[in-house]
Amino acid sequence: MDNDLHNIGFYIRSLHGQTSGELALQFKDKIEGFINVLRKLPIHRNYKERRFVYRMMKTMPDLDAQLTQEDLRTISQKITAEIWLKDTTVIANDSFYIILKGCVRPCSKIYKKMIEFVSAKFSNVPYREHLSEEELSQEVPVGDYYSLLNRQYPILGPWSGFGTLISLPKPKLGSNLYSLIMEEDCVLLKIDAKEYAKIKAEQAKKEKLTREQLIHKCPYYRNWPKLSINELTVHIKWRHYPPGHVLVTDGEVISFVAYIQSGFCKVYREIIGFVKSQHKKVAKKHRRVFIGELREKESFGEISVLLQLPFTCTVITGSEVELGVIEAEDIQKLDWVTRKLVLQTAEQTFGYITDEDVQNEYMARQKQKEWKKFKEKVIQSSLEHRGIIPGSGRWRHYWTKESDKNSFDKN
Repeated sequence: MDNDLHNIGFYIRSLHGQTSGELALQFKDKIEGFINVLRKLPIHRNYKERRFVYRMMKTMPDLDAQLTQEDLRTISQKITAEIWLKDTTVIANDSFYIILKGCVRPCSKIYKKMIEFVSAKFSNVPYREHLSEEELSQEVPVGDYYSLLNRQYPILGPWSGFGTLISLPKPKLGSNLYSLIMEEDCVLLKIDAKEYAKIKAEQAKKEKLTREQLIHKCPYYRNWPKLSINELTVHIKWRHYPPGHVLVTDGEVISFVAYIQSGFCKVYREIIGFVKSQHKKVAKKHRRVFIGELREKESFGEISVLLQLPFTCTVITGSEVELGVIEAEDIQKLDWVTRKLVLQTAEQTFGYITDEDVQNEYMARQKQKEWKKFKEKVIQSSLEHRGIIPGSGRWRHYWTKESDKNSFDKN
């Protein structure tokens, strides 16, 4: 037992129930199965095989770190494997490759910039579509999306990646730029840069249509021209909120305009109510009165943002909610025609409900609550007077349906 304390295999066996050798053999079998699936044309793969390809791609560090899950899922439906013989040369200036079998020797620094810079937070280097050969031959620090291997050019083995998903110019004649030589017969997974560009274009088109439909289906925007709707769609950001999240509080100026893509929100109006304390003293207390719901394809916040007016309601998510949000700064930067159009068509959220209506609703609910409490108290005292204990003896009931119980309560 003491000899096992420094044996990593002992801990792997304890964790997985298998030795590291057994796990390695299993992974090798998975790669063989993966290659066999990729040899099929994408159209001939069944659902289970397509799912298997997607799961295997998620285990590849170079892909998982730089591509979104949606990108991986879409690309997994179209990729294939290529067989490269020993001593052949691949020029990786317009595709990204993952080594599935064999090993590869780079002839120069390996370009691994898969996609464009999404935002400034990834790197301080300004984005350009192409880099010169001189720039690539210089020492460049390793970054999130701007990665070159060091000058030793190590041999690359299975699960290593190289190439780019941005189409780069072909190297000059006689140049080793982007070149790699097969050290043995290799199987490479290939993602074509042009195919990736088509996927991103389709995603952008689908995203644009989703945003247009989100706004166009809201009641205030149904008669809007497409040009004006496009002015709004470019500023939409997607946000998700859990149930019970307070989106905006009564009396504050909201910082965004929201369009509900899915889920619903509960809307409350706050009033000052009178409540009795334990010492039978009456005190003032803020109460929230439920006045309605905001559901899918409805919007709120336009008037508050444009006119800088306090919001007249409290909006709380009633379920998981996905919102298309436009920040107040982006709304204020719209051209004056679009802003005027928003003011002419939008209305305050539940603005037709007056304070008097809310007070009456609050009083009606308080009376209903007091009546229910009084009724329960009378029933309980009557049962106790007769010596009846609900839930025991002949007074035990087993409700078969919730509706049976409700009908009994009504009677």
